[in-house]
Amino acid sequence: MQIGMIGLGRMGANMVRRLLRAGHECVVLDRSQEAVAALALEGATGTGSLTQFVARLARPRALWLMVPAAAVDGMLAQLLPLLDEGDLIVDGGNSYYVDDLRRAQQLRASGLHYVDVGTSGGVWGLERGYCLMIGGEESAVGRLAPVFASLAPGEGTIPLTPERVAGASTAERGYLHCGPCGAGHFVKMVHNGIEYGLMAAYAEGLNILGHAGVGSRERTADAETSPMRDPAHHQYDFNLADITQLWRRGSVVSSWLLDLAAAALAREPGLEGFSGKVADSGEGRWTVATAVEQGTPAPVLSAALYQRFSSRGEDDFAARVLSALRSEFGGHGPGGGPG
Repeated sequence: MQIGMIGLGRMGANMVRRLLRAGHECVVLDRSQEAVAALALEGATGTGSLTQFVARLARPRALWLMVPAAAVDGMLAQLLPLLDEGDLIVDGGNSYYVDDLRRAQQLRASGLHYVDVGTSGGVWGLERGYCLMIGGEESAVGRLAPVFASLAPGEGTIPLTPERVAGASTAERGYLHCGPCGAGHFVKMVHNGIEYGLMAAYAEGLNILGHAGVGSRERTADAETSPMRDPAHHQYDFNLADITQLWRRGSVVSSWLLDLAAAALAREPGLEGFSGKVADSGEGRWTVATAVEQGTPAPVLSAALYQRFSSRGEDDFAARVLSALRSEFGGHGPGGGPG
């Protein structure tokens, strides 16, 4: 099948490579001509402008956008005059599902089809495949079935859940038509919200293990610091790289995220090369906002989102307020006053 890909970043380029390996014809475009040229050498059809890109696609066209959520509307505005009735646009980035509803309605008025695909797999997707959460009209989604099947991991070595009937759904192959427009990005939104929570849980647990030897350190006795009840209970010096390796084998907390943590700790046990500042690209915020709108409790996912804000220093002023208040009613010692 022929498909066009706009956006050849860390995921888009490898998705093209995976499609080329499966025998698909790929037309590509990116702001970086180096990225376009690299894929052209691997068999893709490289283009240098939107006009050229659209011209190289056979009607009815199928275009896949792998661009930041903030860039989608601008890209659609440029594409709309160049497309014809029956053409199909996929947004495979991390857009807000509410934006999908608006975009689909706008494109439908011009006779165009819109499919939203939440794509998970990151830089590992070339070899592992991509988990695809798909929203859109049945006919449009069906038209792209060969592309989805090639991008997805397939059944692989993961056994089918005992209670499921084999072949009942494409989910066992790593892609799923989740529902009408917006459904794919809705599922991906919650997926990423859960990811925030899982990452925070690993981080907090490993931090507790990393501080398990605090009782062996000298502690200053002062009025502002609660004394440790029994330092003898906190005399451990754990090898976190070994512990994460241990948990990967037979533990109920094993996961791909744990695999990644183990790899990072094996390379750099103290993680000194990392700033500790963690970005949030939007999905966690949207998940929490959606939970609030629904009235659905999500305390773990909310806390994980706020932890990311804190990691970037967004609570610095709050900490200074606490310090000032403690000082005002008589606090003294570390952090109790100006400094």
